[in-house]
Amino acid sequence: MFDLITSKDSNVKNDVLSGITVALALVPEAVAFAFVAGVEPMIGLYAAFMMGLITSAIGGRPGMISGATGAMAVVMVALVAQHGVQYLFAAVILAGLLQIMCGIFKLGKFIRLVPYPVMLGFVNGLAIVIFLAQLGQFKVTNAAGELQWMEGTLLYWMLGLVALTMAIIYLLPKLTKAVPASLVAIVTVTLLVHGLDLEARTVIDFVRDLLPADQRDSATLAGELPSFAIPMVPFTWETFMIILPTSVILCLVGLIESLLTLSLIDEMTDTRGRGNKECVGQGVANTVNGFFGGMGGCAMIGQSMININSGGRGRLSGITAAVVLLGFILFAAPLIEMIPLAALVGVMFVVVIATFEWASFRIIRGVNKEDAFVLFLVTGVTVIADLAIAVVVGVIVSALVFAWKHARHIEARSHIDNDGWKVYELDGPLFFGSVSHFKDLFDIANDPNDVVIDFKDSRIWDSSGIDALDTLADKYEEQGKKLHIRHISDECRSLLRKADKFVEINVVEDPRYRVATDKLA
Repeated sequence: MFDLITSKDSNVKNDVLSGITVALALVPEAVAFAFVAGVEPMIGLYAAFMMGLITSAIGGRPGMISGATGAMAVVMVALVAQHGVQYLFAAVILAGLLQIMCGIFKLGKFIRLVPYPVMLGFVNGLAIVIFLAQLGQFKVTNAAGELQWMEGTLLYWMLGLVALTMAIIYLLPKLTKAVPASLVAIVTVTLLVHGLDLEARTVIDFVRDLLPADQRDSATLAGELPSFAIPMVPFTWETFMIILPTSVILCLVGLIESLLTLSLIDEMTDTRGRGNKECVGQGVANTVNGFFGGMGGCAMIGQSMININSGGRGRLSGITAAVVLLGFILFAAPLIEMIPLAALVGVMFVVVIATFEWASFRIIRGVNKEDAFVLFLVTGVTVIADLAIAVVVGVIVSALVFAWKHARHIEARSHIDNDGWKVYELDGPLFFGSVSHFKDLFDIANDPNDVVIDFKDSRIWDSSGIDALDTLADKYEEQGKKLHIRHISDECRSLLRKADKFVEINVVEDPRYRVATDKLA
């Protein structure tokens, strides 16, 4: 809807200023996700610092921002509640090691299997999730300690400041692109609120609402440097089995969200990241998190969009965001605590507008109904359940739709050759979905004694196709007839165990096929 990308190329100024903007937006997100996971705010802030620094330095996608995320936080809740935070640190370490292994074994390439409608659903679903998450900032704690929607003057100022923030971000690039519009908007709204003593909630107010009543007066975002410590858990098989399920889910959720975000940034910037290297970067970052008291995380699409829209392109942008965030924690916590929530909400609303694929409404009218269904399905599951579940469901449904559509594409043209043999020229893929239709193509009772199946325009894709061919050969043999196969690949021919006694293979005419491997990449 809006062309919010202010720079196509990386440079130091843009990266540094964009990194500062991202650091400001990281604070409330990291604190909120820490409470979702059931851990202290500082554990979320440490995670945002370490994830952002390490993945920016050694990951496969410059300009992408990583930190503590809600998708991973919801996975951690049960483990923290049942066994404590030390088990969480151990689980994050194991998840990091699994992610490193995924990168070493080049499993990042499997993100290519995600169809375009699933990508659209992922992007739209996350945009909706980001929008809904910001609505929580419009709630306050009442005298009874319960959250309720804002009312009166407080609500009006909140809405006005959000609108002002969005207006600055939209209009400033029309005047100058020397500094990120988001950073200018945050600074301007902060100075306006405190200069005019306006009634507006700040970051520290948000933190206090999340704490128990007896801890609110002492709430602060000030902290110390994270320190190395081995998780205090028994080094036993029982401990391993406790953390393994959580670690596997954290590994998969983290990689799926990171690789999909990587693909989105690739498309926005017309560049290409390295998926397997990003797997290793995410794994190293999570492993370090576990040893230094962080809750782990993955790529953050919201903060990544802020970075890209603010001109951040290089690794320096993510490194700057992480270092500035640490500086806030160590030296400038009071300055961060006074930032109005309205400014950050306005920034995130602009991110929602930029992230949502508005073109999908036009695409829906043009694509087939199956792709439209997958798009809506993934969007809905992302909002209702979880990103990883949504992507897996979308890929499975897309695969089933693909199989169903191609199952109807197999057909055969038949004729009698000069030798009196009947030749079936097969056209279309032979696999589990098309086996039933394949069997109906042949007139076994009325065919002559010699029958040829020509696979020049067809391929056998799986063992179901091989079994169907074996079964067909059996039926012809029962009728005292002989089945001949032509133009079948070496790979499929080696699988014809039972049929080789009575199936003739035309070696001279058979083409040779090669299987693609990573050696060519």
